[in-house]
Amino acid sequence: MNSVILAIILIPIIEIYLFIKIGSQIGAFNTISLIFITAIIGIIYARYEGINTLKSGFSQIIKDELPAYEIISGAAIAFAALLLIIPGFATDLIGFLLILPFTRKLIFGKISKNLKKRNSKKDNFIEGEFEDLEEDNDRKL
Repeated sequence: MNSVILAIILIPIIEIYLFIKIGSQIGAFNTISLIFITAIIGIIYARYEGINTLKSGFSQIIKDELPAYEIISGAAIAFAALLLIIPGFATDLIGFLLILPFTRKLIFGKISKNLKKRNSKKDNFIEGEFEDLEEDNDRKL
């Protein structure tokens, strides 16, 4: 929960800082135009990648396979499109990284390695208590 609160606070601060820095270099009008252009290009490319992911998912279903990567990829593309709609340069950068297929595969590979490493460190024991009950002759099952 603390990371969510930290993100809610830090993301607008980073975006405002980038608006000021980039706006002072290229001008206010060009900065605003750049924000709209990246949003439009990002949404168009997100739509394209989303359609490709749907096609790939349907082909997996036709082959009688679970389209796990396509499901996760579709969710990442939807999140990336949301980040591209939000005005800002940092969110656009993260959105474009999530939309591009090769960076998406790299990110998913890193996450899956971390999850596998975390799961392999856990012991395969279930802790609990048990009690040996002797048969009671008076009790019938």
